[in-house]
Amino acid sequence: MNYFPIMLDIDFKKVVIVGGGHVARQKLEALLPTKAQIIIISPTITDEIAGYLEQGKAVWREKYFEPSDLDNASLVFAVTEQETVNDAVEQATQHWQLLSRADAKGRVDFINPAVVRRGDLTFAVSTSGAHPGLTRKLKGDLAAQYDDTYIDYIDYLKKARREIILKVHDKHRKREAIAALLDPQVELWAREKKWEQCDAYVQKILTGVQPL
Repeated sequence: MNYFPIMLDIDFKKVVIVGGGHVARQKLEALLPTKAQIIIISPTITDEIAGYLEQGKAVWREKYFEPSDLDNASLVFAVTEQETVNDAVEQATQHWQLLSRADAKGRVDFINPAVVRRGDLTFAVSTSGAHPGLTRKLKGDLAAQYDDTYIDYIDYLKKARREIILKVHDKHRKREAIAALLDPQVELWAREKKWEQCDAYVQKILTGVQPL
């Protein structure tokens, strides 16, 4: 299957997860960084899901699935262990709603890649179901290589790039200045929180002085 990779803005959109087990918990956790309106449909849930509910991360409807549960939903996850229930969810899903079935049977509009997030930096890895173990390995490799220090680095790049865009008006110079931000030394300083050195570097770029 040749999936089309895409990043969706689902903030404030309704997302329905039908199921309350381990896979439902995984889908819920994947959605947490967004501001989606997450609805869980299931007569039972795991303790982990219950913990997220206590934090107000999602809404649980303690019931069996009904087609009306999907009204106005943008994304639908059918993640129960019962094929008949997943079939019912598929049948109730409208053509304009995106459906993911955990059992990979019937209609599957999308799958979730393995994701590593570092602030605004996002890595998404998938083998399109060919070998989930390799997907997990690659996710672990990326998480180890790009640790939490990259959050500060990405934040600084965003701030510095915005400053250059505002202050440098010549298009050619602007491109060169933005490219200069990717110097490995800037990355090292930012990850070590050496902000004075970072700021001095950016100021040299802005004044047209060779920074290093």
